[in-house]
Amino acid sequence: MANSYLLLISIVLMGSLVAVLAAGNFNDLTEITWGDGRGKILDGGKGLSLSLDKLSGSGFQSKNEYLYGRFDMQIKFVPRNSAGTVTTFFLSSQGEGHDEIDFEFLGNVTGEPYTVHTNVYSQGKGNKEQQFHLWFDPTAAFHTYTIVWNANRIVFLVDEIPIRVYNNHESIGIAYPKNQPMKIYCSLWNADEWATQGGRVKTDWTQAPFTASYKNINIDGCVVTSGASSCASRSTDSANNAKPWETHELDAKGRNRIRWVQSKHMVYNYCADSKRFPQGYSQECKRSRF
Repeated sequence: MANSYLLLISIVLMGSLVAVLAAGNFNDLTEITWGDGRGKILDGGKGLSLSLDKLSGSGFQSKNEYLYGRFDMQIKFVPRNSAGTVTTFFLSSQGEGHDEIDFEFLGNVTGEPYTVHTNVYSQGKGNKEQQFHLWFDPTAAFHTYTIVWNANRIVFLVDEIPIRVYNNHESIGIAYPKNQPMKIYCSLWNADEWATQGGRVKTDWTQAPFTASYKNINIDGCVVTSGASSCASRSTDSANNAKPWETHELDAKGRNRIRWVQSKHMVYNYCADSKRFPQGYSQECKRSRF
C-alpha cells in the first residue's frame, strides 16, 4: 500500500514537472514588435502584458515560423468595460495570398460576455467565421486557448474543450493551409467600428489603459528555417512516431463537448448565414463538422 502511494505521488510530481517544463519563456520564443513600450515581458519571461490607450495598442510575435503544431496560450482579458477592444492569438503567414488561423476575443460592456471570433484563411481567402460566447468570466483568471493544426484538421480549444474543427476538404476543391509556414501573433488593439455589438458600442477611453495578460506559452510544432522543416527528418508514417497533435481528432468525449459548446454557446456560423451567402454555402458546410 505504501509503495503504491509513493508511486502515485511520484507520478503526480512528474506530471507537475512536465507541466512546468512545457511552459515556454517569452524571452526565448517571442519578441514584442509594436506598441512603443506598451508591451512588456514580465517575471523573467514567464509572462507578458499588452496595453492599449487612445494612441496605440501593442503586439508580439514568435521568433520562429511553424508548419503544423500545437500552440497553447494562457490569457486573461481586459476587465470591466472592454467594449471596442480586441485581444488576439493567431497564426499567420505573410503576403497577399497568406494563410491564417484566428482566435480573436471581442470585448464588451461590463456584465456582457466576451465573443470568441474564429476564422481560417487559405491562400488569402477567409469568410469561414464562427463565433462563440464564453461560458465563464475570462477576465477573472487565466484560461488556456489552443490551436492544433495538422495536415487533416484544425482544432480550436478552450481549456481543452474543443469549440471548433475545420477539416481539410481539398478533395472537394476547398483550399487548406498546408504549404505556408506561419508565426504566432498576439495583440491588443481598438476596433470599435465593428468589434462590439456590430460597432454600436464604442470604446470608453476614460477606462484606458486597457491591459491583457499572457502566460504559459507552449509550442510543440515543426519549426521552418530557410525552407526546411525540423520535422522533415522524422518519419510520421507510424502512429508510434507521430506526436499527439499530428493525429489529433475528436474522440467520443470530444464530440459530445463540441456539440454542447455549439448548441449552447455558438452565436454565429458562416454555414448558416443565408443573408450573407444567398448564392449558397461553401461546400465544406455540407460535410461532417467534427
